[in-house]
This record gives sequence, C-alpha cells and structure tokens, in this order.
Amino acid sequence: MSKKGAIRSMIIIMVALLLLSGCGNSLAKDKNVDGNVDVQGKDSRRITDVFGREVIIPDEVKTIAAVGGAARIITYAGCADLLVGVTEMDKENITAMPYSVVNAEHFANLKSVGSGGSNDTPYMEELIVLNPDVIIGLTDEEALVNIADKTGIPTIGIYPDGMFDESFYKSLQLIGEIAGEEAHVASVIDALKGWEEELNLLTKDISNEKKPSVYTGAVSYRGAHGFEGTYAKYPPFKAIHANNVVDETEEEGAFIVDLEKITIWDPEIVFLNPANMNLVNEDYIKNKAFYESLQAVQNNRIYSQIPYNYNWTNMELAIANAFYAGKVIFPQEFEGVDPIAKADEIFTVLLGQPFYDRLVAEGYEFKNIKLGE
Repeated sequence: MSKKGAIRSMIIIMVALLLLSGCGNSLAKDKNVDGNVDVQGKDSRRITDVFGREVIIPDEVKTIAAVGGAARIITYAGCADLLVGVTEMDKENITAMPYSVVNAEHFANLKSVGSGGSNDTPYMEELIVLNPDVIIGLTDEEALVNIADKTGIPTIGIYPDGMFDESFYKSLQLIGEIAGEEAHVASVIDALKGWEEELNLLTKDISNEKKPSVYTGAVSYRGAHGFEGTYAKYPPFKAIHANNVVDETEEEGAFIVDLEKITIWDPEIVFLNPANMNLVNEDYIKNKAFYESLQAVQNNRIYSQIPYNYNWTNMELAIANAFYAGKVIFPQEFEGVDPIAKADEIFTVLLGQPFYDRLVAEGYEFKNIKLGE
C-alpha cells in the first residue's frame, strides 16, 4: 500500500472510532442504570397522560409551565408553588377565576408562556428560554404534540370534564404523580368525592312528585345573555337530582331558549347569574308582562347562581352552587347545611383559603333576587 493510501485508511479508522465513541457517550447520557431515558441529564421516569401519550419526565419535577387552563387544576392539586410560567389570562387576578386571585402575587412574578383562554396561543420562545422540567397543558392533544415538538420539553395533557367527572380525578392524580404530591392530591379527591356523595345522599330518594321545577337563566357562554340564556343538564342541578325544565329539550350545555317556552314550563324556582342581571332587568322593564306571568316571580322565588365557567370550569364555584341550589330547592333535606360555610370549606380545600367574602365584595353571593332592583 502506498503512503498516501495508508494515511487515508488511518483517517477513515479514526473517524469511525470517533463516531462510535460519540454514539457511546450519547447513549450513556440517554440511559441511566435502570435503562430508563434521562431528560437533560436527569434521572427520569415514564408517565402516561390523559390522552394515552407516554412522556418521559425527570424523577424530581421542580418547575412547571402551564398552558391552556392548566394552572387552575395545578392549584387544586396544591402545586401552584412549582409554577414558573403561566398564561396571560392566569394573571388577570379577577374574582371570576378564584385561582388567579389566590395566586395573584405569585403569578405576577412569573413568565407569560401563553395567551390563555379558549384560543390559547402558547409562546414557544418563552417556553424554550424558560426550560421548565415539564409543561402541563389543559388543551387538545394536537396542541400538546405541537408544543412538545417545537420546544423539546416534556409536555403532559390533562382534561378535566365536569366537577365530579372521573377525568377531573385522573387529571388531579396525574399532577400529583408528576409533582410527588400523591398524598395531598388523594386528600383533595377524597374531599371531592365526599361532597359528591353528600349531595347525592341528601337528594337521591326524593320522588319526582316532590321536586319543584327549576330553571337557570342569564347564563354566559360566548358572551353575556339575559333570562333566555340557559343550561341543559346543568351540573349543579344534576348533582342534586333537580327537576331542570330545560332538560326535556335534549340539549346539552348552554343555549338560548325561546321565552315563550319558559312561559309554558313556568318553573317554580328560577336561578339567575348575578353578573348578567343588568340584561335581565333591562328586559324586565320592556317585557314586564312576561316576567310577571311566571309563578317564580309572583312568589319571589328567584335566587342566584355564581357564574363558574370562565377560562374553563372553576370547579369550586360549581360545587358551591350545587349546595346552595340544594338548600333552596330542598330545604328540609338540606336543613343542616349552611351553604356559605360549605362554600368556604370547598374553597379552602381547592384554593387553600376561604373565598366567599371576596365573592360578596364583587357582587357574587347566594341570595334571593328581586327583578328590577
């Protein structure tokens, strides 16, 4: 072999050895002694999110960024102190989102990693620079995959669907597993299931004949609405087996109903959203004949329900509403229940502190309502 050929052969061998060495180092970084995959040089573990996605995360998660409505559920799980990034909406500090109030001081100092709301736009560059241990998103699976692909950060999906839904419990359990707060989350879930069972036991044996007909109006969805904005299969009513007149429509969720239909139903008890009473009262002045034809108005049986759907569902408000509605609709069965004390019990478990006084200060309280005032 010529001298030139020998040199060329030696170069090829050296390059091959370097490549093999590089692969070996890479594998050493990617595998720990248990054969699990490391995350950025950290010991790691696998978790499965609510969409069935397997995600590799650090053994110890110290920092979390929240997108979509995840910061609320992370607060319920008692892990808000781990948040280093939240959405712009999480920082609004408004009573309609109690978690944003109790975390206001903490959230004010955090990076904004998304716009928040139903059309949340994650801020990819901010997430990359922030580089949290994990990103938790209350959003759809496609959005989560997009975030994970663009940031290279472990991204986990949660999706609680209803105040006593199994998906809510699973989302809480997942956060507890991620943050190492399994025991605390278990106590929160026990409390939730306890309230669910309490509401059920108080009302499940009431015969349909003894249930007054009820209606909820002035419900906000895609904007504010007056008396005609209602809600079929209204969760607080479902939790107490109430006779919601609009359920016969076979609709589900919020929708607009014809006022003439309400005249036909003529519910015995009406619940209204205090936030939209301006719209109700404006219409009352124009259409007194309709309102005064309703037995609920004649008998002064109109009461409040605190709005709870703002940037996803504020579960604590929905559950508190159920206890107040039960007290109004079934006073004998709920004789031993103080809905205000119960509300603060719920707030303390899910938010870490009582909150009813703050609601009252902002005009949200459990009370009898008189139209036109």
